[in-house]
Amino acid sequence: MSSLRRRFLGESSAEPSRDVTPEKDEEVRLIPLSKLRNLTLKTHKRSKRRNGLIFFLGGLFGLLVAAFFANQQDVVNLNALIDMNFYESLLDIIPSGIVKEAKDLQQHERDATNYDSFSVGLHLQSQGVRALHPVIMVPGVISTGLESWGTEPGSRQYFRKRLWGSWSMMRALIMDKASWKRHVMLDKVTGLDPPHIKLRAAQGFDAADFFITGYWIWNKILENLATIGYDPLNSFTAAYDWRLSYINLEKRDKYFTRLKSYIELALATSDTKVVLVSHSMGSQVLYFFFQWIEAPGHGNGGPDWVDKHVDSWINISGCMLGALKGYPAVLSGEMKDTAQLNAFAVYGLEKFLAREERAEIFRAMPGISSMLPIGGNAIWGNKTWAPDDLPGQAVSFGTFINFKESNSTQSPGNLTVEESLKYLLTNSDSWYQDQIHNSYSHGVAHTTAEIEDNLKDPRKWINPLETRLPLAPHLKIYCFYGIGKATERSYFYREEPQASALNVTIDTGFSKGEVDHGVILAEGDGTVSLLSTGYMCAKGWRMKRYNPAGVQIKTYEMPHEPDRFSPRGGPNTGMTSLTILAFQTVINEASGDHVDILGRSSLNDLVLRVAGGKGDQIEENFVSNIREYAEKVKIYDDE
Repeated sequence: MSSLRRRFLGESSAEPSRDVTPEKDEEVRLIPLSKLRNLTLKTHKRSKRRNGLIFFLGGLFGLLVAAFFANQQDVVNLNALIDMNFYESLLDIIPSGIVKEAKDLQQHERDATNYDSFSVGLHLQSQGVRALHPVIMVPGVISTGLESWGTEPGSRQYFRKRLWGSWSMMRALIMDKASWKRHVMLDKVTGLDPPHIKLRAAQGFDAADFFITGYWIWNKILENLATIGYDPLNSFTAAYDWRLSYINLEKRDKYFTRLKSYIELALATSDTKVVLVSHSMGSQVLYFFFQWIEAPGHGNGGPDWVDKHVDSWINISGCMLGALKGYPAVLSGEMKDTAQLNAFAVYGLEKFLAREERAEIFRAMPGISSMLPIGGNAIWGNKTWAPDDLPGQAVSFGTFINFKESNSTQSPGNLTVEESLKYLLTNSDSWYQDQIHNSYSHGVAHTTAEIEDNLKDPRKWINPLETRLPLAPHLKIYCFYGIGKATERSYFYREEPQASALNVTIDTGFSKGEVDHGVILAEGDGTVSLLSTGYMCAKGWRMKRYNPAGVQIKTYEMPHEPDRFSPRGGPNTGMTSLTILAFQTVINEASGDHVDILGRSSLNDLVLRVAGGKGDQIEENFVSNIREYAEKVKIYDDE
């Protein structure tokens, strides 16, 4: 992208896109807060001119798009424009003032982003942190690319191309939507591959370092791990097909058997226990693995396998109690992202991929339904109360699905989380009901006896409220997650008999008080509610029933303080102040967003410390009210 900007603005492409990596003995520092703020201040002064530039370039882009589509109808010969050196002539067309503003904007962007991607690792390297434990990374939902390996006539054009997580996906979706849907949706009855279709998770670091070109996910962590001595021999990515239910991950791909082998090989070749790093849904996958590995007839590792093989589990933004936004996705093919679109965008989206289609696709990916909310009313509240309700709040979060008004006798009324799940399944096709009933459980075990019984039932294994942590007294769990970014918590729906099979849709026309286009927002990381990322870490796993071996739990919350200059929180995503003995850090602004946190310097700093054997020097850091909310949850240790 930077090379395209240089070509467009007539600059030399010989200039590197970031500073050269420092020499071995050279002093390494992150960008100080004062400099970052000065850059931001200068940027603010140019905001009006920048907006004008963006408006102009947007208009120009619109003309190019119009020309492209016109070319498809033979109205304009786009090739003729190219033959006329159209792109090379742009600088002659654009006013010189606009060109100057564009160059200034690019320079200020370079000043703010022109940092060494390896800075965190270099800083820790100077403090004596080196690679120690083998590291195995388990990505989150959607972030792993899916490749086509089918050789039937309808699949040959996609062979070894990614139909999820690349520009090939975009092209296939636009040019042949029906074929793309056939490939990405699983068989509705078996939950496995449809006949003549074969998609598999991409493997290796390339599987999850970028979603599409330029949009990093795990790449920042990989860069910094490499700086302290990691490479493909002591670090691995355990990618998986996130569409599958966890039971089918093992049935079709032997995923958990392979993960067990990775861990055992890492221990055998390094003589050091491994560090497991998971993100988002990957944390649920890893928790399931902990249950599977101990179970007779499944992993057959026995009760001490985890203690012998795993040093630490780094749980990054783990949706341990589900992600509430997953519910409207499978109910009506919607979420905040679609509800807040303007009318023109909604019209275009519905024409291209209607809500009924979106809901069908999500339901035909049973892995996504693993993130339906867990814990019922005990965690999420009842019709008058929720543990995370705020003083003076007009509508309790406890009513998860609300109907503002209805004259229909069929209206279900306002629904709690428990009632909402029953409503979804009651009004769904039998194949979807079967997939959920046979794969997952969403309740609460209130006694140790219940938990021990649940260890025999794979449907319970994703639910930390119905099972326990492994019997690994030497295991350490680190919960790192962002807070302070508005996150979907509950919804207002309206009946719409002709809309879909369920006859309901988010009431996007209702905005009042805390309600924004039918969506009520609360505390979280922009994707997962604070109760889901934080409850088990702050309290649940501190109960003996759920942690009988006394596994050590440390929680470190990271407030969402994005760099206003960068849409992803800033590439020099800053370190929050860490109280870690003699280690010094730099305070910068940083993103606590669910995905962007993976590029945050403080997160990278913490991950590298654990991998390098310095995790015992990390102190807990609570910024939110999660401990207060957790005390209000109706689950008790002495039941």
